Amino acid sequence: MANEQYTHGHHQSVLRSHSSRTAQNSCAYLLPSLKPDMHVLDIGCGPGTITLDLAKLVPQGHATGVEPSSEDTLQKARDDAVQAGVNNITYALADAHALHFPDASFDVVHAHQVLQHVAEPIKALREMIRVTKQGGFVAVRETDLDAMTWFPANDGVKLWHTTHDKVGRSNGGEPNAGRRLLSWALQAGLKREQVTATASTWCYTTPEELAWFSESWAERVVSSSFAESALERGFVTQEGLYSMSQGWRDWGAQADAWFTMLHGEILCKV
Repeated sequence: MANEQYTHGHHQSVLRSHSSRTAQNSCAYLLPSLKPDMHVLDIGCGPGTITLDLAKLVPQGHATGVEPSSEDTLQKARDDAVQAGVNNITYALADAHALHFPDASFDVVHAHQVLQHVAEPIKALREMIRVTKQGGFVAVRETDLDAMTWFPANDGVKLWHTTHDKVGRSNGGEPNAGRRLLSWALQAGLKREQVTATASTWCYTTPEELAWFSESWAERVVSSSFAESALERGFVTQEGLYSMSQGWRDWGAQADAWFTMLHGEILCKV
C-alpha cells in the first residue's frame, strides 16, 4: 500500500468542523434504503456524529464506526453515544484497505469523504464490498476540489484551494474523488446496473453559515495537519498560511459571500 497521510488530521478545529456532519446533511441519498434492523459500518467515522445518527435510524440493528487511528477521537465518540443514550453502537480502529471483519458482515457499508484520502481507493472499495451482505448496500460520498466555487474572489482562499490540492496529492490522496466514484466502483468489480451515481452540494450563504465556515477554515489552515504538511513540503510559507487565514475571514465578512461544495455519490447494490 502506498504511503498515505490524512490531510486534515485530528486537531480540535478539524473535529469541531466534522462534528457538524449528520446523516441528513451527509448521506441523505442513503437514508431511504435503511431499515430498522440493519447492521451498518461507517468507515472513517471521525468524531462519530454520522455514525450516531445512523445508529438511531437502525434501532433494532447496530452501527459500527471505524477510524484508522486516533483512539482519543473514538473514545470521545463513545462518550457522546453514552450521553445520547444510544447503545446499539460500537467504535473501533480499522484500516479501510484491510478491514478486520468477516465477509458479508453488514447490510450497509458507508464512507463519507474518506476515499479521497486513501492511497488505494479501489482496494478500499473492494473491502467495503467484501464485508457487505448480498442484497446490501455500499454507499460513498466524496467532495470534488476542482468543482468547489466561491464568490467574491479572494486571493487567500484561492491560495488555500491550490495548496489543498498539493497537500492532498502529496499525502497519497485524490482531491477530485467525487467525479471518479462511479469509475472506481466499476474498477472494484461492480456492474454498471448495480451502481446509482448522483451528486449533491453543501452551500454556505447565510450570515451564520458564512461565519462558521470561514472561521473554521481560518483556524484550520494555521493549526491542523494541513498547515504542518504544507510548510514541511514547501508548498507555502508561514506568511502564506496567515494570508489564507485572513483571506477566509475577509471573505466570510462579505455580505454577498457564497461558497458551494459539490459531492459525488454512489449507492451500490451488492
